[in-house]
Amino acid sequence: MTPRGKIVPPDYEERMAALIVAAGRGERAGGPSDSPKQYRRLAGEPILRRTVRVFLDHPAIERIYIAIHPDDEALARGAIAPFDAARILLVHGGRTRQLSVLAGLRAMMDSPTEFVLIHDAARPLLDRQTLDAVVDEVRRGNGVIVGRPVTDTVKSIDPSDTIVGTIDRDSLIRAQTPQAFPYPSILAAHEDAAADGLENATDDASIAARAGMTVRIVRGRSANPKITFPEDIALAERSFSIVPDVRVGNGYDVHRFEDGDAVILCGVAIPFHRKLSGHSDADVGLHALTDALLATVGAGDIGTHFPPSDPQWRGAESSIFLRHAIGLLRKEGARIANADVTLIAEEPKIGPHREAMTNRLAELMGIEPHRVSIKATTNEKMGFVGRNEGIAAIATASVIFPGGLPDEG
Repeated sequence: MTPRGKIVPPDYEERMAALIVAAGRGERAGGPSDSPKQYRRLAGEPILRRTVRVFLDHPAIERIYIAIHPDDEALARGAIAPFDAARILLVHGGRTRQLSVLAGLRAMMDSPTEFVLIHDAARPLLDRQTLDAVVDEVRRGNGVIVGRPVTDTVKSIDPSDTIVGTIDRDSLIRAQTPQAFPYPSILAAHEDAAADGLENATDDASIAARAGMTVRIVRGRSANPKITFPEDIALAERSFSIVPDVRVGNGYDVHRFEDGDAVILCGVAIPFHRKLSGHSDADVGLHALTDALLATVGAGDIGTHFPPSDPQWRGAESSIFLRHAIGLLRKEGARIANADVTLIAEEPKIGPHREAMTNRLAELMGIEPHRVSIKATTNEKMGFVGRNEGIAAIATASVIFPGGLPDEG
């Protein structure tokens, strides 16, 4: 099925994008002087930022499109400032939710995807297990939405607010987002709906059903409310008040000097009359940090994953090791909170290169530079470091895992 007046690119790899709908005014969540609800702060961060992070942290999502109100450009850019800009595209939405989704879907034509997950910006509490289930189901080729059972008794009423009947709630479901679909099919369905003059559909499953698509339900595993009223923000705040599962790992590494012309530390090459000796590029800073991250997930040390006896790692960039450790964390849905690296060396001087090192580590870990600390000290002429025989590094990393601390006992 092809949309009227549109050419759908014929070749799709199995790629997945997210479209976050954030073009509404959200006036019920606050007074007229307040910013739209998606930019209100929830536990210290804009709601939109928390929503975007859920999708950025999922390995299946390649790119994120955000449909915004044209007047909210500065607010939106501020909300997503900490993230990788190459993975996020802002799109101006329309005057209704349906038209905003259509604008986002059209923007994907420049870089087509096979599947798209459409999500309300005002649902920041989406959990990883539910998102995994949506991803798995849409890959089967169906449309899929998140739904929650109706637990209250539902009554039908007449115009005078008099009850006239009771509805069987067993056949009802409360539709939520994300709602996911094969991209060409949902684009065509939206194009056809708009061509027929429909503009006010409140969700995408109804557009898909109108076009004859099969849509299945994934039952949400936890609360995934849409923040609509001021009290919703207060309730959502409580979700971030549980004791978080924060784990701290330490790492230590040391390498001796040998003849060379540069030392590589924390991913930065520093011109020097010697280099560090090692099977890889001998970056003691990245090696110590890799061990610190592996410790938080109980995954051994760097030698467990990259044995020095394996010739394929000879001369390898240590960023490979760090990215591997980060990949293990992401499989667990974990996020790096901060990293602290102390380099112990008599020389070379670290200060002139600290900013470059900080930015490199922030880039590798996908966190803001202010969450990275790099310090340097000497060993006061004592020991092998004091004799200028090599460099040592100590690293500490804090990582936040989904859920809270396990119960005692």
